[in-house]
Amino acid sequence: MIRTIAWTENGVLILDQRRLPLEEVYITCRDHVEVAEAIRSMAVRGAPAIAVAAAMGIALGVRNAEGNGIQDLDASFGRICENMAATRPTAVNLFRAIARMQQRYERERALGVDAVGAALVEEAQALCAEDVAANRRIGRFGQELVPDGARILTHCNAGALATAGYGTALGIVRAAVEAGKTVEVYADETRPFLQGARLTAWELEKDNIPATVITDSMAGHFLRSGRIDCVLVGADRIAGNGDVANKIGTYSVAVLAKENLVPFYVAAPLTTLDLALEDGTGIPIEERDPDEVRKIGNVWLTLPATRAANPAFDVTPHRYVSGIVTDRGIARPPFLESLRRLAADAPSS
Repeated sequence: MIRTIAWTENGVLILDQRRLPLEEVYITCRDHVEVAEAIRSMAVRGAPAIAVAAAMGIALGVRNAEGNGIQDLDASFGRICENMAATRPTAVNLFRAIARMQQRYERERALGVDAVGAALVEEAQALCAEDVAANRRIGRFGQELVPDGARILTHCNAGALATAGYGTALGIVRAAVEAGKTVEVYADETRPFLQGARLTAWELEKDNIPATVITDSMAGHFLRSGRIDCVLVGADRIAGNGDVANKIGTYSVAVLAKENLVPFYVAAPLTTLDLALEDGTGIPIEERDPDEVRKIGNVWLTLPATRAANPAFDVTPHRYVSGIVTDRGIARPPFLESLRRLAADAPSS
């Protein structure tokens, strides 16, 4: 299994996704500030992976905190959590992970600085292991939706690289292959950060799963031509009614899929569900550096002074979603009922 992120005694080990697919380079973040920057700069990305990275960053920050006694640690802990929360606003998993670390901190606080530090390392590692297990369950549920011989369209990267391991949407692809099915993936390149061309294709090549990269503008052609049997994408936040925030361009793919009668499935753990939001209009959309649009790497695609917009996500209304595959089962319309039922059945952390 591709190793995306791990806790080590030297710090948090992260596969630098900015360097893929041409270079496989691991970086070691030795303090929480470096972890936060790795999240912000997308060295690590994907809602579940961000959550795990943040949890490990908080544990690292507490381990390295200076001062005497728990009162000093209280002040440091608050700043560490605020730093993590400020990295990326859209993925709700990030904020759930921070809240979970805060709860563990409060439970262990009376035992002293050393006990708190050890407990937070344990909690972060537990969160990491739970994510991999959740992804495998998503894969088992979701592969039932994938017929043998399926040609699958993906957008962005929702694989091992976007999680602690195995993946959500690509976890379904992996599980289908493990079940003996033959599948083929068409991967949208996913401008402007090219997660599909750089990351999804790289993962699938590692697993010897046939993959074809297409430009984002080709998705409609392939859907209309009958060469796609289903669409599989991940999610960064899902509102209570089933509206889905995912990488920019997902909405366009969903509309095209519905127009051409192709099922559009979303794969995400229940930690991505935000029942506090009635619909997707309340999901914050991250705006990133316009230079990510104006250039690729150091190569300018337009004039440096040209205005560019760079929303990192869009929201797909629930009416375009055929099903949401979670680690507790598959939610189908009406999502207002099915998502709440799955959430109610889920064990508390």
